Amino acid sequence: MDTHHCETGFDPELITRYDGRGPRYTSYPTALQFTPDVDADTYSENARNSNSAGLPLSLYVHVPFCEALCYYCGCNKIVTRNAARVARYIDALCREIEMQGGLFDRSRVVEQIHFGGGTPTYLNAEQLDRVFGQLRDSFSLDTSENRQFSIEVDPRTVDRERLEELTALGFNRLSLGIQDFDPEVQQAINRIQPVGSVEQLVADARELGFDSISFDLIYGLPRQDPERFARTLDATLAIRPERLSVYNYAHLPDRFRSQRLISEADLPSAAGKLEILGATIQRLTDAGYVYIGMDHFALPDDDLAEAQRDGSLQRNFQGYSTHWHCELIGLGVSSIGSIGNVYAQNAVKTQDYEELIESGTLPVRKGMVVDYDDQIRSAIIQSLMCYDKLSFSQIERAFDIRFREYFANELANLDVMEADGLLERGEGSIRILPRGRYLLRNIAMVFDRYLGNTPVERFSKAI
Repeated sequence: MDTHHCETGFDPELITRYDGRGPRYTSYPTALQFTPDVDADTYSENARNSNSAGLPLSLYVHVPFCEALCYYCGCNKIVTRNAARVARYIDALCREIEMQGGLFDRSRVVEQIHFGGGTPTYLNAEQLDRVFGQLRDSFSLDTSENRQFSIEVDPRTVDRERLEELTALGFNRLSLGIQDFDPEVQQAINRIQPVGSVEQLVADARELGFDSISFDLIYGLPRQDPERFARTLDATLAIRPERLSVYNYAHLPDRFRSQRLISEADLPSAAGKLEILGATIQRLTDAGYVYIGMDHFALPDDDLAEAQRDGSLQRNFQGYSTHWHCELIGLGVSSIGSIGNVYAQNAVKTQDYEELIESGTLPVRKGMVVDYDDQIRSAIIQSLMCYDKLSFSQIERAFDIRFREYFANELANLDVMEADGLLERGEGSIRILPRGRYLLRNIAMVFDRYLGNTPVERFSKAI
């Protein structure tokens, strides 16, 4: 095996052998287990009951609109120039924020806000100001330096003036959708954005006080190859964002119509994708980034790396995140919240979402009440995905079980993974080894009781 990859534990042959479909575990149980049994009434009752614990809050706000179609995208988005359609959605969103705010005590401070999409900066200054003003009216927003208010930004639609508006609202973090800097790759995915404009945008953002900037990159896009992606990494490392997410492109044209505009002949082979991924991990770690897990990297002094060191890291619907103690409220079409022991997802179709709100009903369409076994397995999966280790005694103390008895079958199923060098078992612990870090999903899947009942094609491939 290439010793270049041995330093990071990256073993292409092993990864190929284990490469299959499986959950990303942004929640456990996953959203595929949600049912209509959780409705607006169930959610509202649970939300009110959660006030007794008084935990702080995190808000996710979904803005589904985009000005142009990016061919690779699998997000819930609407490409439109219809101003009336956007205005109706904002009306509904502001009404939902007001309704949700009425369920939670004002003593519960909102420490985190994340605007995702779509393209949140599709909204003009007046529209964004209205939505944020409604958040202020309905919730107690953290005004301290500790707040984490982030927004996803399409670099093609934002300039310094726009950044100044975002700063004035209270945003202090940016997530930039880069995907790839190569002009031919950008042409193939219908997303042209020159490196120079991104460099200027980041320089302006830092000057204005944004204290964490994140880039999203995607490997496996049409016309990519290791040399081209290396140039994208050159440009990225020259800018040096605090965080990086490097995602695998999942080509699912049967599910996402826009992906039918991508020629399959232009896609890199599985071996080519692995080569890109291995080289990327090596380059980023050599450049001083901490490999957090899955597809996330952060500089050592970024909050994400600090959270992994101090035990406050979590996985949620935005990937890896800090502030594990916050309860999450999902706002907008298709958004998912997690309050107490209930997951709740809003209607995934905009018309359905808006009609429910106009009728005076919260737009919760499905979800799940998490039982005790789910909570135990969720804690195990969180520990493995966030910290590369698991302490049996910690789980036993938290849930009053005997770990080896409760998970006898699961522990037996880890034998092959241990033999393959993915993990190491002690008397009362599991430790994930360097070559197992790229197969976290596979290790976590051993503890997932629902997998046998879920069609595997519903999940993406690991690599």
